[in-house]
Amino acid sequence: MHHPETAGGPPPKVEILAEAPGAAPVPEGLVGRAILVSLPPGSPGAPPHRHPGPIYGYVVKGAITFELEGEPERLIRAGEAFFEPGGDVIHYRGANALEDEESALVATMICEPGAPVLTVVGHEELAAHKHLRVSA
Repeated sequence: MHHPETAGGPPPKVEILAEAPGAAPVPEGLVGRAILVSLPPGSPGAPPHRHPGPIYGYVVKGAITFELEGEPERLIRAGEAFFEPGGDVIHYRGANALEDEESALVATMICEPGAPVLTVVGHEELAAHKHLRVSA
């Protein structure tokens, strides 16, 4: 990647970690949020939930067991990125895969100002969506 010359030293290193094909521009009236999620050793993370908008995430430390509706559970390690569409897609699992150390991720979320970071999904809705869960 080319960068203009900088005065007094080498240019910064810029590395593309992930891209989400088809990602649209942020519509007027929405905000972008940068969120740090730290998971203590062995943390199961939040219960099944939804996010108000799409998320682009990057695991900065440790490893996260990650499961979205319609996708198999997978392990995302430090240095790996992920995309989550948000909206109606249930986020079943975002647990610390490590029992002896903290894991952490940074996420950028696009949503309406003041929207909650997540909304927990109730038992009735989980039952209604059971057929969409790959890792059940």
